[in-house]
Amino acid sequence: MTQDTLLVPASGDRGGGTRWWRDAVIYQVYVRSFADSDGDGVGDLPGVRSRLPYLAGLGVDALWLTPFYVSPMADFGYDVADYRDVDPLFGTLADARDLIADAHAHGLRIIVDVVPNHTSDRHAWFQAALAAAPGSVERARYVFRDGRGPGGAEPPNDWESVFGGPAWTRVPDGQWYLHLFAPEQPDLDWENPEVHAEFADILRFWLDLGVDGFRVDVAHGMAKAPGLPDVGHPNQVEMLGTAVLPYFDQDPVHAIHREWRRLLDSYDGERIAVAEAWAPTPQRLADYTRPDELHQAFNFHYLTAPWEADGMRAVIDESLRTAGAVGAPATWVLSNHDVKRHVTRYGDGETGLRRARAAALLTLALPGSSYVYQGEELGLPEVLDLPEEFQQDPQRLRGEGAGRDGCRVPLPWEGEEPPFGFGAGAAPWLPIPTEWRDLTVAAQDGDPGSMLALYREALRIRREHPALGDGDLYWIASPPGTLVFVREAGGGNGRLACAINMGDTTARVSVRGTPLLASGPVHTDRTASGGDVDLPPDTALWWDAEEG
Repeated sequence: MTQDTLLVPASGDRGGGTRWWRDAVIYQVYVRSFADSDGDGVGDLPGVRSRLPYLAGLGVDALWLTPFYVSPMADFGYDVADYRDVDPLFGTLADARDLIADAHAHGLRIIVDVVPNHTSDRHAWFQAALAAAPGSVERARYVFRDGRGPGGAEPPNDWESVFGGPAWTRVPDGQWYLHLFAPEQPDLDWENPEVHAEFADILRFWLDLGVDGFRVDVAHGMAKAPGLPDVGHPNQVEMLGTAVLPYFDQDPVHAIHREWRRLLDSYDGERIAVAEAWAPTPQRLADYTRPDELHQAFNFHYLTAPWEADGMRAVIDESLRTAGAVGAPATWVLSNHDVKRHVTRYGDGETGLRRARAAALLTLALPGSSYVYQGEELGLPEVLDLPEEFQQDPQRLRGEGAGRDGCRVPLPWEGEEPPFGFGAGAAPWLPIPTEWRDLTVAAQDGDPGSMLALYREALRIRREHPALGDGDLYWIASPPGTLVFVREAGGGNGRLACAINMGDTTARVSVRGTPLLASGPVHTDRTASGGDVDLPPDTALWWDAEEG
């Protein structure tokens, strides 16, 4: 093989310390679907705490917990009524403290969600706004406006909700309030200094309790274009992440993130913030991770990349280039609680599973930080046939198939029948398919060919191999339909190569060194010092690479 291209993501430390966040593997816990400790059918914080040994044994570095705050659950906790307390559905504030402390004892960091674009309509602020008059200080915390047309009977502009329908709801006195998501999620007005002060206090509250950082929900929101102009386009949901909208990815939002970065840097222990930001280009996404802003941003361009070598390489190249240009680590994510699971996206069935296994090795070999969504280490597919009565996601308003319930089905832990050890008592809030009996943690534990074994071994190698994590990437010329690259540790302390075949036919790849891990069966025609590997379609391989 000949060296083709060198990509060097910026790896300099922007603030001293361990730089743990630059190459951490962060496991997303969707709390209500992880583990149920009290038998009510809903996962909770004590349930997460009980499974910390599993997560530590998996080999991840940190946990990201979805919202567990007081909420009426119109959007499953992303409608927060009290940011400084735990909803009884999930436990107590004492449970949160115990979970944080126990996670730290297991060597795991804790990242919690913060939801700054909107509150619940049950939040004390919004209840006060509804009781107050137009023009009051209470209403100034939210985006209230007079309507258009005769008697103000039309919404103030043509903005649409991400969940479908208009983004405005009228209150009895005739004014309208903005909600870019559900009507139960009114948008805050971030031009109001009181909003800034409130969220700075919320961040301090959780930092003082010991959390290691925040995942910032809708980090591209908050700032709205002056005058709230019309978009002038129907079906605005189709523009999300592809165009700058007057309510998303507005430049003034970065001043908020700079405020938060200064606050985070005032704490010991490298506390971080991760942006959930949809931006139309990788460059605009990278803006959220400039040296004085947030530490990471989810790479949705990678998540949505096609299963095709040239397209995948283009996304990887652009992600590394733009992140490196601002001194940030790239981040890599295959699934989360808002998108269809990648086993299903990649073709479902055996094809989807093979590709998911290969994608795991590709992702964990790339420079930067990786995210693992709960259950992907088990190879869980999307549940596509949930009974209608269980489908509760407000995003379903977009139309058939738009709901996110299918990627949020509770985890199967053990046993032959549902609920597979998720909890004892009430049935899970979403039914677990009977056919998942072969995908439980217990069923895969000890099986060297399982998805769980693959993740455990890949994460072990990633943690121990000096070439993985932060650093450089060298592309190597390879057959059509394949990608091959080398990771190299500083000071010549080790090299690891990764090859993936995303084509339709077996490809022959030259290997100089010792194979470490393959996502599926491969045929080798080699000597002790090197040779050729026949890499089947939808298969990836890692090996300790020699010079040359």
